Amino acid sequence: QVQVAESGGGLVQPGGSLRLSCVASGDVHSIDAMGWYRQAPGKQRELVAAVSTGGSTTYAPSVKDRFTAHRVNANGTMYLQMNSLRPEDTAVYSCLAGGNYGGDTFGVWGQGIQVTVST
Repeated sequence: QVQVAESGGGLVQPGGSLRLSCVASGDVHSIDAMGWYRQAPGKQRELVAAVSTGGSTTYAPSVKDRFTAHRVNANGTMYLQMNSLRPEDTAVYSCLAGGNYGGDTFGVWGQGIQVTVST
């Protein structure tokens, strides 16, 4: 069993930075990929960044060169460094951990955390 929890959100001015953390607990060695998603009001949830166990990282075009995802496989922790934040980055950010446990695939979501970019 795996659980994940996010932290680090809040209110920041345009151009500012925030660092989100996602901490997994339980059988973290069963996790294959971890990802950050976000959902703005009235919009569909979208992938922000995903990191495989091997370190391969994928970014949404809208955040590439501004956001950096980093994962520590040993303890199931993933970070999202967000720089040059824009008002359109305002959303609830959620962490997803996916993998295989006992022969069954799983996907576990965190509770989500609010990021607001505003003056």
